[in-house]
Amino acid sequence: MSDTVDVTVWADLKAALAEHIPAKRLIDDPLRTLAYGSDASFYRLIPRLIVRVESEAELGEVLAQCHSRGLSVTFRAAGTSLSGQAVTDSVLILLGRAWRGHEILDDGAAIRLQPGVIGARANQLLAPYQRKIGPDPASINSCMIGGIAANNASGMCCGTAQNSYRTVRDIRVILADGALLDTADPASVADFKVSHSELLAGLERLSLETLGNAALADKIRHKYRLKNTTGYALNSLVDFSDGIEILKHLMIGSEGTLGFISAITYDTVIDETEKAAALAFFPDMQSTCRATIALKQAPVSAVELMDRAALRSVQDKPGMPEVLKTLPDGAAALLIDVRANSDQELEARMQAVHATLEGLKTLEPLVFTREMATYELYWKIRKGLFPAVGAVRDTGTTVVIEDVAFPIERLDEGVAALTEVFHKHGYPETILFGHALEGNLHFVFPQGFEKPGEVERYQALMDEVAQLVGVEYGGSLKAEHGTGRNMAPYVELEWGSDAYQLMWQIKALFDPDNLLNPEVILSRNPTLHLENLKPLPAADPLVDKCIECGFCEAVCPSKDLTLTPRQRIVVRRELARLDALGSAASEAERQRHDILLADYDYQGIETCAADGLCATQCPVGINTGDLVRGLRHERNLGQADMARRIGRHFSGATRVARGALNVAGAGQALLGERGMTAVSGGLRKLSGERLPQWTPSLPRAASIKVLERAAKRADGGRDKVVYLPSCATRVLGASRDDAEARSVMEITLALLDKAGFEAIIPAIPGHLCCGMAFASKGQFDEAEHKARELNRELLAASHNGRYPILCDTSPCSLHASEHLDKRLSLQEPVAFAHDHLLARLEIKPLDERVAVHVTCSSTRMGLADKFVALARACATDVVVPAEITCCGFAGDKGFTTPELNASALQGLAAQVESCSAGYSNSRTCEIGLSQHSGIPYRSVLSLLDRASRARVEEKAVAGA
Repeated sequence: MSDTVDVTVWADLKAALAEHIPAKRLIDDPLRTLAYGSDASFYRLIPRLIVRVESEAELGEVLAQCHSRGLSVTFRAAGTSLSGQAVTDSVLILLGRAWRGHEILDDGAAIRLQPGVIGARANQLLAPYQRKIGPDPASINSCMIGGIAANNASGMCCGTAQNSYRTVRDIRVILADGALLDTADPASVADFKVSHSELLAGLERLSLETLGNAALADKIRHKYRLKNTTGYALNSLVDFSDGIEILKHLMIGSEGTLGFISAITYDTVIDETEKAAALAFFPDMQSTCRATIALKQAPVSAVELMDRAALRSVQDKPGMPEVLKTLPDGAAALLIDVRANSDQELEARMQAVHATLEGLKTLEPLVFTREMATYELYWKIRKGLFPAVGAVRDTGTTVVIEDVAFPIERLDEGVAALTEVFHKHGYPETILFGHALEGNLHFVFPQGFEKPGEVERYQALMDEVAQLVGVEYGGSLKAEHGTGRNMAPYVELEWGSDAYQLMWQIKALFDPDNLLNPEVILSRNPTLHLENLKPLPAADPLVDKCIECGFCEAVCPSKDLTLTPRQRIVVRRELARLDALGSAASEAERQRHDILLADYDYQGIETCAADGLCATQCPVGINTGDLVRGLRHERNLGQADMARRIGRHFSGATRVARGALNVAGAGQALLGERGMTAVSGGLRKLSGERLPQWTPSLPRAASIKVLERAAKRADGGRDKVVYLPSCATRVLGASRDDAEARSVMEITLALLDKAGFEAIIPAIPGHLCCGMAFASKGQFDEAEHKARELNRELLAASHNGRYPILCDTSPCSLHASEHLDKRLSLQEPVAFAHDHLLARLEIKPLDERVAVHVTCSSTRMGLADKFVALARACATDVVVPAEITCCGFAGDKGFTTPELNASALQGLAAQVESCSAGYSNSRTCEIGLSQHSGIPYRSVLSLLDRASRARVEEKAVAGA
């Protein structure tokens, strides 16, 4: 669309919107428009203008300004859609932080959610009530409520009974003309009935006409007996006669083409507490499908089908049963999930499953597991199948997922026929998995579009799949992923002309100018699904397997500031594509390359925390931080000598750092906080932001003499532990205004002594560094040198691993553990305190409300639960702030790129305002947390020390 609009129109639109919306939220630069040109589908459309809205009023203004110019808009929540419904070449509307509101209703029986709330967050809010929302898509940890409702996403357990259509209680929607309807507000409903009587009358008329067409009404009922998101929710016309109810339910699954869902109220469902799962293996697909049909009547929560190719793609993952590697070709499996509210009920349901499958041949005895780690592993593997398949594709190809549903009674023959079609068109590598209980299957296969004939081959496949599933079997071409652009050309084929024309009438009633997400769901373009295909060129082996699913984005600390991991990869791919053109590149392409490269320095590299949290969410473990560190290495090659000098004189470097803290402290005493902030900010500005930013939470310099004193003490009767203070704790002491005046080193040594340990200090503690400070800057050579140096000293101090090692800083512990000799047992503060100190101390929990920040390194090491358990052992009330993942301080970025830290910690202060203090396990993180929370953050070892005293037997040992 944008190619047909005069360029001055876009400038005029931006200027008009700037009168109502801050300029920083009006985005039209080449880099960020490219970054938002992709969603999780295999399409790419680059928007001309991106608007990040923070209120209904702003949204209404955007709609009005675009409508007056005839410009279309597309709404985007998390961008995890798979069918191309969240991309546009016109105006893209993003949700800002203000759209994350929620309200628990009726003691958890319902919940009102704004569209920016992540699905998993909604369930977290409902957990105390043992409730959850009905929809449970595989992307629930990253997708947002707006997308869940607008796509009528379902998932593993919800089937058709608990999807958004069936569980919506009320909805708040803004239509194309800017009108607002809140069905939970009687006054709003009454006003709407007056202002939009023609719209409601038109919907009621369509309902009557549909009910009067018996064949069409029966077809609609049949289609929604299955999972179905192809086209509009025509079942609203046969399920309801009132215009408001019809409108409410039509909005579900409308993919932003009928209006904007500003809030939705769900009737929640019971979250059964007792859970078990089993993998049932069958010799062939036919017997697997027969078992599925039998289980339809059993008391199961979910039945997930995986064919042999799907199982092969995950058989080497840690924890998977060894039997997967020995299954014959053609075998298949069902992941059977059973849930209940009591042990007795769960046992009865498991026995019912066994009885149901009795007489059906399985390759292995059916065994349920209630062990939570194994249960969660099974589901993590199942949820990661689509991206995992994408990760084994050839570089340069995309991955296509077809989302169909067959009538359950014809599942076995439908699967056989569909498999034959894929083989016929040359897709033997296709894998099959899905929500078998609903006849909902996903076929996934790699697809290249660059080579001659590939687009035509894909089109021929899709034509035959559509005919087979939609017509011959009366199934759904899109069961739960939404129609999008991918299936829009086939809507009429599946539904027939009567239903198709009915959909166009619905569209005309809501959006007569066709400005809301045009070409999505309904399109007159028969080749739409073959256009605007996303290029995926090789960019770097570290990230080439990324399929841009967006699972990583929810935990990224820079997501509200610059780019996300997915977007960093998108831009690197475009740079690689332009580089590959070489001399064939046009002048415009060369200029575009240079602009992208220049802007990427800040947007992609400088503001990346490189914390690795993205890898914890990525189904194939891509750590975009590794990519960024590699780019920093290339950028900082000229600083290698300086890095080497600092590394080889590290004691002196830390002394200089402590001296700088003393100077800063003197400046603060002289100028005051306001004056110091002004002077520091001025000097930083004059330096081109090369000087670090002073912050009021900057601590005192630590005294390293405490280590010298500890090294002189020895007690042969005590258990020994090597204490490794990180360079951060050797430099950064206690905060100036904190009641806790001791450094982390003092606290750690006192705690070890209290617990009856003798602390062994390495021979040259002031010189040691794990190397992370250098690696984060891309100075890999010096990082390796420092790691080798540390390894040598720790082997000596621990007597070649005889004694355990405690490092007082979590990120350093993680980095060091990846480089140390296998004989060394290194633990970070939370793990050591939880596993070794709690049992040796008498604990009296403090009657305080305290906050806990689980660092990214703790999360990556799987220590989040231990962290919270440790805090709860030491305090009566523990707050874990929601949606605060990495703090963004990232070593020194809190000083050099303070806006990253500020952005990552938005919303923290409000969540911890009633807390006496916060606790973490990284001194640098604690600086930023203190700055942006309004409360002091300290080492979690301080909390343990305050809540504990030496056991009597430990005192006796100490005095012996």
